[in-house]
This record gives sequence, C-alpha cells and structure tokens, in this order.
Amino acid sequence: MHTKITKLNDKAVMATCELSELVRGHEAELVERISPLVRQQSVVLDMARVERIDAAGIATLISLYGLARDAGHCFMVSSPTAHVRELLTLVGLDRILLAQNAAGIAELSPCMQLSAA
Repeated sequence: MHTKITKLNDKAVMATCELSELVRGHEAELVERISPLVRQQSVVLDMARVERIDAAGIATLISLYGLARDAGHCFMVSSPTAHVRELLTLVGLDRILLAQNAAGIAELSPCMQLSAA
C-alpha cells in the first residue's frame, strides 16, 4: 500500500493512495502501517478515495482511534466519500472521527475526551 504523509505542525495527514476499500481482508495492512504512527503523534487519515467500507473497516477505524487515544494522541478521518460519511453517521462515529475542516486538520483535543465504545 502506497501512502503519502504530510506533516502539519505536530500532526500527520496521511493519504492512502491505493486504498479504495476498507473491508475485511484489506484492513490489516492499514492497521500495520498506521498503528506505529498513531502511537507517536496525532493522525488524520484522508479517505477521499475510499468508496467501500464494511464492519471490519469501521472496526479498524475504531481500533486506530483507541490506539491514538491511549497514547495521548488523536486519530480522525477527513474527506470521506458520501458513502463512507453516511455509514460513519449511521453508526454514530461521525462526531468522533470526522475532522471538521476542509484541510482535514481540526482542533484535535476534543476527541481525546470521547470514547469510541
């Protein structure tokens, strides 16, 4: 999986260039790649290319959020496709995971107070 990481202050904005699906069977590589990063700093995952997401993908996002929170950092997603945004809203994760501005970098401290469970 090819990823592009852009640093902005102490946060990393990560774009997964080849990831078009976050579904069972495709989630392990994302977790492997991002887990060390979320333990070191706050991360915003650009999901502009992700067209499909399933329960395994949602569980992956929750896991990454938990890893970041446990390390004192934040994990959020930005630029989700309409389908991904709809599913995150449906399961109530939009208020926890979605970055609030177009650049994908929001004030990250409030998410530290929210539990994903």
